[in-house]
Amino acid sequence: MKNTADFDSFSSLDIRVGTILSAEPAHTKKATYKMEIDFGPEIGRKISCGAYTNYDAAYLIGKQIIGVVNFAPRKMGPETSEVLVLGVASKDQAGTVFLTVGDPVENGNEVF
Repeated sequence: MKNTADFDSFSSLDIRVGTILSAEPAHTKKATYKMEIDFGPEIGRKISCGAYTNYDAAYLIGKQIIGVVNFAPRKMGPETSEVLVLGVASKDQAGTVFLTVGDPVENGNEVF
């Protein structure tokens, strides 16, 4: 377990729901997808490079994910990732499983 964090650390993160619009192999050292994600009218569309290659790219289209939208953009080789899509490691699925919502919600809804 990591050290105890205070609530201000958590509340400084802007975590939102978005829908994956496209996914294609990214030009990065590790196998990742470059995904365009719609986070609603307030935030708009953002690009994420995520290690979700245990899924077919076509399967990801239309899925709602959970992402941190207020990290600074990060260069990953020639790609720039603007959003951190949250996920968990899975030995059963041999890869990363993205976090999602149980029922559909509007893009851009805040996670709290």
